[in-house]
Amino acid sequence: MVGQLARDIVLVVGAMPETGTAADVTERREMLGGKGANQAVAVAQLGMPVSLVAVVGDDFISDQLLAQAISDGIDVRPVVRRRGAPTGLIVEVLEADGHWRYLQHLPPPVLLTAADVEASADLLRTAAAVMIQLQQPAAGVEAALRYARQGNALVVVDGVADPETIAQADVVRADENEAAQLGDIDRILASGPRLVAFGTENGNRFAWPGGTLELPLTGGPATDTTGGGDSFVAALTVALLHGDTPPQAARKAVDASGSTVRHPGGRPALR
Repeated sequence: MVGQLARDIVLVVGAMPETGTAADVTERREMLGGKGANQAVAVAQLGMPVSLVAVVGDDFISDQLLAQAISDGIDVRPVVRRRGAPTGLIVEVLEADGHWRYLQHLPPPVLLTAADVEASADLLRTAAAVMIQLQQPAAGVEAALRYARQGNALVVVDGVADPETIAQADVVRADENEAAQLGDIDRILASGPRLVAFGTENGNRFAWPGGTLELPLTGGPATDTTGGGDSFVAALTVALLHGDTPPQAARKAVDASGSTVRHPGGRPALR
């Protein structure tokens, strides 16, 4: 997994306060977070070995987060510790009706560089799958794609990038907003990927050579949608590695997402 690792704080409130006023927090959660870490946790929960290529600072928070990641079954040896940098922080304010807002501090020093990824080149060349979070800087993404393509990895990308980057992936996942930026799903499929999964207003649309599938959301009303996509990507990847067909993998991905959005915060709960 190539992506973000951060400290995740979730604050649940009845409603956002007006300017100059306060609101009581009804629930507070602090956990290992960031899209990369969340996807790695989900992969581990689904029983697959997983390594995380990410960056943390050299503060005491990084020690706690890495210890949690190890406890979750993640290989953190590829994680880079950046001297003098604070570990990334994501604060989610979640309203009772499910609406959320992010406050995040992810400064450049805790984002992946090409050199950071190069340090894990052998790992990426020999991996069965390489999941890449496209919200990372382009140089890091390009390096991850390059080393993954030097092996036989299933390359899974999550997010938005230029057409050349998307065309190098085997699997492309985008949420509803990202899908609108990427454009027509059939055009994306024709450019090279063998499975494309786009979020829609009421569910997900999947396309692969010779087939399409529309699946509604599962799991009932969502408490917090922030982590659904990460569990989706992890479950889709694991299912494909197990040899599932696109329709089988699609259903497992949707079910994993549905189980994750039932609780506050983006941490998966797949076991």
